Amino acid sequence: MNDYVLVVIGLAALIIGAEGLVRGGSAIATRLGISPLLVGVTIVSIGTSLPELAVGIDAAVHDAGPLAVGNIAGTNIVNILLVLGLSAAMVPLALGRQTIRIDLPVMVISALLLWALAANGTLSRLDGMILFLLAVAYTITVVRTELRSGHGPDGSVDAAVPERTPAPAGTERWWWSALQLVGGIAIVVIGAEWLVTGAVDVAADLGVSEALIGLTVVAIGTSAPELVTTITSTIRGNRDLAIGNLLGSSVYNITFILGATSLVQPLGVTDELIRVDLPMMAAVALICVPVFLTGRRVSRIEGAAFVVAYAVYLGLVIALRV
Repeated sequence: MNDYVLVVIGLAALIIGAEGLVRGGSAIATRLGISPLLVGVTIVSIGTSLPELAVGIDAAVHDAGPLAVGNIAGTNIVNILLVLGLSAAMVPLALGRQTIRIDLPVMVISALLLWALAANGTLSRLDGMILFLLAVAYTITVVRTELRSGHGPDGSVDAAVPERTPAPAGTERWWWSALQLVGGIAIVVIGAEWLVTGAVDVAADLGVSEALIGLTVVAIGTSAPELVTTITSTIRGNRDLAIGNLLGSSVYNITFILGATSLVQPLGVTDELIRVDLPMMAAVALICVPVFLTGRRVSRIEGAAFVVAYAVYLGLVIALRV
């Protein structure tokens, strides 16, 4: 099969698989009596990050560490500048208390920590364990805050009720929810295999680095679940889910995804990633601090500026590295 076709099919499979996984997992969790708020905080954020996990593990197995790290750096830049920017440009995003007190600080700390851990050119299993433990601590903190306050991830009621959550229990059969969950996982795994295989071969054919492919094609493709969830949430008026899903996914991409991937196989990190892309990802996270704290909202102008910044970044990456 043509490598370019394999990349396209792999990306499509990741998007379809993630959708089925989130729908099935949400339905089963609801039937088991788990709060819809907790479903939103955990399943939606982690579920939309699973394509990155599948790509990361597959890249590690194929000794393509720079693709895995580049994918996460690129995805987080896409999440904040492009996806959050588009959402805010459509409708200004109000920020809740938990976003300011928990999600934003952890996102910044995660980005800076990853940059520091990767500075020696490798993400070791010990580095992976540190990142993974941070993911566990973040999850416990968010869940405890949810249970204590009865509010969503940004401090407002119903904030984490996912748009993709199926109808209440009783309206769907168990077997269909289970089929969506298992089928979604299988499709994500297969799609990741196709995508990584095709992307590595395309990089070789074009004479560009695996990191560049991870930063651009793979990063934008694996961000599709976040893009769909965020834009849909914004259009439907559920703005809290839009920003909660993005910040949660950005944290899990670094801590859970790269943590788990590094535990499977230590990842090599190129000099370009250390000097340019990981600092850029950290800078994007730091830029969110003054933007978020000023009026505790992301305005349309700020959203548009984020989108323009991403366009400039993408243009420079392609122009300077191709």
